[in-house]
Amino acid sequence: MSISTQGTRIGTVGRKVVTRYRVTTVMAVICAAAPLYFGLSFLLAPESSPAGFGITPWPTGNADGYFVVKGVRDISVAAVAFLVLALGHRRVLGWIVLINAVIPFGDAMAVVTHGGTMTTALTVHISAMLFLVLTAALLLTERPARA
Repeated sequence: MSISTQGTRIGTVGRKVVTRYRVTTVMAVICAAAPLYFGLSFLLAPESSPAGFGITPWPTGNADGYFVVKGVRDISVAAVAFLVLALGHRRVLGWIVLINAVIPFGDAMAVVTHGGTMTTALTVHISAMLFLVLTAALLLTERPARA
């Protein structure tokens, strides 16, 4: 059984009340949609996907099997996040998102230790990690709605 929360009112957009709950839900969807997009990109368009990752030169020949590994990993991360979000288990989702923050940190370390720039590591991967940590913190600190 999951507990839903309505959150604190933080403003309005048009006639809709913007609550912390809604903002956190949008952030959680982004946390799931981004790896889904990246995973599909690495599987379906591997020739253009690596440019934004930050490592050059990119693997070729048999080493490009890494694209499949990265694609499947990212799609799996997205599937778990979407499933738990759909089931309404927001606290569990918070822990999953927090654990998943290790992935962009590892990606940033790979970038800086394999020919990429610190700028790319920070702007692409560490910013993603911080977004995940913020989303996790919001999910983990939600309070149940009062009956």
